[in-house]
Amino acid sequence: MPQRACPLRRQCLSTQPNIHPNRAKVNREKAKSQLFAQIAVIPQTVKIHFFAICRIESVKITVYTGLERRCSASTAVLCLHDAAVFYLLPSFILGVDDMDKLEGQVRIPSGCAISAVISRDGQRMTGEKIIESMRPMHDRSNGLGGGFAGYGIYPEYKDFFALHMFLEDRTARKNCEAFLRETMEIVHLERIPIRTTPAITDEPLIWRFFVTPLRSVLASMQIDEEECVTRTVMAINTRMKGAYVFSSGKNMGVFKAVGYPEDVGYFYRLEEYEAYSWTAHGRYPTNTPGWWGGAHPFALLNYSVVHNGEISSYDANRRFMEMFGYKCTLQTDTEVITYIADYLLRRQKLTLEEMAAVIAAPFWTTIARRSPEEQEKLSYLRKVFSSLLITGPFSIVLGFEGGLMALNDRLKLRSMVVGEKGDKVYIASEEAAIRAMEPDAENIYAPAGGEPVIVRVKEGKF
Repeated sequence: MPQRACPLRRQCLSTQPNIHPNRAKVNREKAKSQLFAQIAVIPQTVKIHFFAICRIESVKITVYTGLERRCSASTAVLCLHDAAVFYLLPSFILGVDDMDKLEGQVRIPSGCAISAVISRDGQRMTGEKIIESMRPMHDRSNGLGGGFAGYGIYPEYKDFFALHMFLEDRTARKNCEAFLRETMEIVHLERIPIRTTPAITDEPLIWRFFVTPLRSVLASMQIDEEECVTRTVMAINTRMKGAYVFSSGKNMGVFKAVGYPEDVGYFYRLEEYEAYSWTAHGRYPTNTPGWWGGAHPFALLNYSVVHNGEISSYDANRRFMEMFGYKCTLQTDTEVITYIADYLLRRQKLTLEEMAAVIAAPFWTTIARRSPEEQEKLSYLRKVFSSLLITGPFSIVLGFEGGLMALNDRLKLRSMVVGEKGDKVYIASEEAAIRAMEPDAENIYAPAGGEPVIVRVKEGKF
């Protein structure tokens, strides 16, 4: 029988031949004892980690993990009884040798890529640097989604909401335009300029509408303009066939597509835009489809989110948000983070620090060590907004008018580093991305889990 491929897509050093998947139940204890007997006699030259994977009755898999030892990867062969297949995974593949190294000293090319830059003096930068920052992290994404968000890119229309839309065809555009005119004044509309490239295919119609809600509508509905735009976005995304609003803020815009982020930046001609703040994302979808609407950033009003990780609390978060009129329609877990940010910051008037204490809430044992005033506040936030605790590994960058906030999950299960140079602050999944934007970046560090990094542009500079 041919050798089996390693289930973790790693190189398999050896397998026992002639193993049929439908064998009777094996003696697990005997298998383990034979495994560790083999480990004991291997030459102690190379540090390695052992995994024995036993296939039982073609379905059940039992995993035995051995302790770290010094052994030669070239001579180590585990040939146990013909009851099981065993794999030897060297530590230079799994990263065991790197466990004692600091974050940033080890590169694990997995998960999505995020990057951001902001000028505290409000200096506007073209999109070229943020595109360059994604190149060193190319293998963190797989071509199924890339995108950017820029703040300060529409100074001539800064008082109007810029609705970026994906439209299936001309009929969808006309229907969407007619729907908007019922509640909005359309000040300007046009196709978003793009540059044809073989790397980006099957693009929809991509339009932008600069709008402002009609005063008569606001008065009759007794809502403010931001709530009116939010309801309009939700209505289009849930009820209109062939139309998605993927950006809806003032003086900012999201540009995303199915493709690698470097190609997406070229496609949207981002070198022609200038912003005081940029965020970027390269997507590696794991359990959701790769499509244009599912690419990052996700945005609502002036809030945008890029995210690396996977949210295990998505259903609980989504159900809570849908009680308040938000609808998750873009088929990915990250969408709900954007709506949580809007709900907590705009509707509940929480501060950024308080929002961080909700979605990456400290453990109860950590809260117990704080001062009585902090205990009361943090306990209140955990209890009142318990359904908005985001569990699972994540690193996010939240963009908002006049600033950025970077945040890791409280266990810091995803990498994120921060650096600065002059008036600029850089945030990325890897230091290499920061160096691509600013080779002489200083004060580079990895924020602790659950510790928000908040950077604001100076008042009056944006």
